[in-house]
Amino acid sequence: MRNVSFMRAPEEEQAYKIGDRVEVYCDHLDKDDQRVRDWLRGTVVQIENKLLAVQFRQNIYLTDGWMVPDRILWFPFDSENIRPYQSRRKKSNPIDEIDLDSFNLY
Repeated sequence: MRNVSFMRAPEEEQAYKIGDRVEVYCDHLDKDDQRVRDWLRGTVVQIENKLLAVQFRQNIYLTDGWMVPDRILWFPFDSENIRPYQSRRKKSNPIDEIDLDSFNLY
């Protein structure tokens, strides 16, 4: 291999890894079986040079109405239609719930 010099080493920055949970803005069915275009949670299952594949647990649809049979959509890394998943539930730290003032330590 040739030794190549750089002014600065290239950074291999990837926002997503396989197994990451993400939200995607796409057409799917809501709880009432009505077709909506909204954010849906999925999992990153494959990463290519400039694209990543997200798989879903429920049926998704293309804009023209066709259902996607394998439930996988491909997105470019810089797409506005994909974002990291953030849990709706606020995770509480059990240590923060302990009232230390209530203990008589002296």
